[in-house]
Amino acid sequence: MRTIKLGSSTLEVPVIAVGCMRIKSLDKTEAEQFVQTALEEGANFFEHADVYGGGACETIFADAIHMNDNIREKIILQSKCGIREGMFDFSKEHILEAVDGSLKRLKTDYLDVLLLHRPDALVEPDQVAEAFDLLEKSGKVRHFGVSNQNPMQIELLKKSVKQPIVTNQLQLSITNANMISQGFNVNMENEPSVNRDGSILDYCRLHDITIQPWSPFQYGFFEGVFLGNDKFPELNKKIDEVAVKYGVSNTTIAIAWLLRHPAHMQPVIGTMNVERLVDCCKASDIYLTREDWYGIYRAAGNVLP
Repeated sequence: MRTIKLGSSTLEVPVIAVGCMRIKSLDKTEAEQFVQTALEEGANFFEHADVYGGGACETIFADAIHMNDNIREKIILQSKCGIREGMFDFSKEHILEAVDGSLKRLKTDYLDVLLLHRPDALVEPDQVAEAFDLLEKSGKVRHFGVSNQNPMQIELLKKSVKQPIVTNQLQLSITNANMISQGFNVNMENEPSVNRDGSILDYCRLHDITIQPWSPFQYGFFEGVFLGNDKFPELNKKIDEVAVKYGVSNTTIAIAWLLRHPAHMQPVIGTMNVERLVDCCKASDIYLTREDWYGIYRAAGNVLP
């Protein structure tokens, strides 16, 4: 598995992050097989959140991987906190409590990466900074990041937070590519020209923040997958053509399309299907030509100006 540096840190991570949001849907044997397959593929970066399965997903993962000190040294763990029922909460007290809960469920003493899960309108950067300082000093968290935040929200955090923001988890797929499309349509009056995220793609590249695309196979907001979907005939035709060219599956090509971008992204895959997991990991070895990348982009209905 090819690796990249996570943001401005020295942490080497595989280009594929294994999302564990749905691991609760597996039985014990299936969960063990899934985790073991990921490790065999070199995908040792496991992504969690304290709200996934009400915390159960972290517990199930720790049991499935048979967590111990030897195993812990071989994997990279990321979790997120900040979502509570009916609200977001980036208070110092909640961040500290949430991390302790994740550590207990994951049966580990530390997280490699902690993300703030979506923006909190009531965030007080000084409180976040105090929490991050305590977590770093105690060794409970080694690196910090955010999810779904725009440049000004990150800048607001950086006013107080001294630790580098190493990653930003953002929705991105072939069919949800507004952060790419608006870059093509600068100074125009068409729909793709609308800048909905403050140029977060360019901001992350400028500030060495690794983008972690989530829902890389989804269209809309969890409306379904685009692969094999009758709603996207031209896109699927093109992806299938490219897949034949490279001798891989359409799943592999969908992830390879993201990996081809020079921002050096780390897609978070959410499949619990072992075969699809392996196909996702194969994207690490695929480097699409410029013609293939743009061909897929246009087949999704995107028009170049």
